[in-house]
Amino acid sequence: MRVDLFDFNLPDENIALRPVSPRDSARMLVVRPDHSPELEDRHVRDLMSLLKRGDALVFNDTKVIPAQLEGQRLREGGSELPVSATLHMRAGPERWKAFARPGKRIKVGDRIVFGHSGNACLLGTLNATVEAKGEGGEITLLFDLSGPALDEAIMTVGHIPLPPYIADKRPEDEQDQVDYQTIYARERGAVAAPTAGLHFTPDLFEALDAAGIERHFVTLHVGAGTFLPVKADDTDEHKMHSEIGLVSAETAERLNEVKARGGRIVSVGTTSLRLLESATSEDGIIQGWSGPTDIFITPGYAFRAVDILMTNFHLPKSTLFMLVSAFCGLDTMRAAYDHAIHSGYRFYSYGDASLLFRKAK
Repeated sequence: MRVDLFDFNLPDENIALRPVSPRDSARMLVVRPDHSPELEDRHVRDLMSLLKRGDALVFNDTKVIPAQLEGQRLREGGSELPVSATLHMRAGPERWKAFARPGKRIKVGDRIVFGHSGNACLLGTLNATVEAKGEGGEITLLFDLSGPALDEAIMTVGHIPLPPYIADKRPEDEQDQVDYQTIYARERGAVAAPTAGLHFTPDLFEALDAAGIERHFVTLHVGAGTFLPVKADDTDEHKMHSEIGLVSAETAERLNEVKARGGRIVSVGTTSLRLLESATSEDGIIQGWSGPTDIFITPGYAFRAVDILMTNFHLPKSTLFMLVSAFCGLDTMRAAYDHAIHSGYRFYSYGDASLLFRKAK
């Protein structure tokens, strides 16, 4: 499909730079393609009234790490170059794939000292060698540390990589370390938060429990590729970056039981949905699953697992707007986003939510 079909104009004033408080007070646009009215303005705290007893919410329990690293390339002869690297996927105990700037000036074999502020003392720094180069500024970094020691060093040297549409407007601060993490984050490894989950609070969890709505967890370590624009003119020409995920056999079994008794699978976020769809066979059975996924969902995709999707509002011409258009229909989502923009909904990571009911085949 032509990528420009997924374009729309978004005014800057609709981009949220901070979340609302409390989190579950955010607005939520309900989209039902096969229902009248098709659109309904609600709030996240209304979720219980929109779901049924026996439905199952599926959350991504990944935890954002401080994956933005700033450093200096050091070469013999004193040739230094400021380098910014965003880790996006672990490739081994001592290796990470990263997007680097300035990508063209970095060569295989270069040594980079992260956390180096230009002084002679290199205490509290993290050293790496550029082991390989890919396309679009992607590099593979081989660190001098490995395993838990490397994890600890990244926690010390790195900082939270806010999405560019926020970072371009204000610097990261201490509040972001709380705001840009779900309350149930557990498994370290994400570069970006599964932002639909940012709306949940302990009070909302308690209300969902009382309403008989189940809660299950999967893990997909969101990569920096989620921020990359689609530069191709046609969706067939776009390459998705892989992300590492896990659906336990126990979780798969429980979700299949939900479906068997007529309950609905409600994915909290596009990351949970992409992982569940990767783990589901053609006959609709969810399998225990682990490994990388680069699933790219566009209109025409036949969904196997997920019935309802809760998600934030996405960028124009993004893979995520393509995904929601596949879920509800492109015309429906263009109308929904037009309504959201003109009604003052807040977009992107710290913005409002939408609750999407899958369009009937």
